Amino acid sequence: MTGADLPAVHLLEKSLFPEDAWSEEMLNAELADQPRTRHYVVAEASGGDIVGYAGLAAAGGQADVQTIGVRADRRRSGIGAALLTELLDEAVRRNSESVFLEVRADNEGARRLYERFGFDKVGVRKRYYQPSDVDAIVMCRKLRTRPAVGFNRESK
Repeated sequence: MTGADLPAVHLLEKSLFPEDAWSEEMLNAELADQPRTRHYVVAEASGGDIVGYAGLAAAGGQADVQTIGVRADRRRSGIGAALLTELLDEAVRRNSESVFLEVRADNEGARRLYERFGFDKVGVRKRYYQPSDVDAIVMCRKLRTRPAVGFNRESK
């Protein structure tokens, strides 16, 4: 994703998340940290229209899916899976140990996608999405295990 994509991405963001859409300024701030700690991508239809977008934050061995959005008429066509695959691949390239995300408790389609990709529920953030008072399900997928740190006793 580049700055030139922002107007189209923001229009899509507002249509997908009308109650809690990110502003164009928020999206621009995310892009400003690219590639240092951010990785944002778009999915384009054959005619060049943006039909999906996704973003990842990664630092210190941990990554967080910031957002994934797919135009309503293009859902269930593999775009969300392709975007998530790209984010996970980028997390691996950045040597992240795990990837976290929040998903609306009432978004069954997204939750199924994340579960298919190996994400597990690790918590709930009550009334996280405002103004709708919808809980966020916190999910995590381990990418690699952390090596042991410290001393180990060996039995004799």
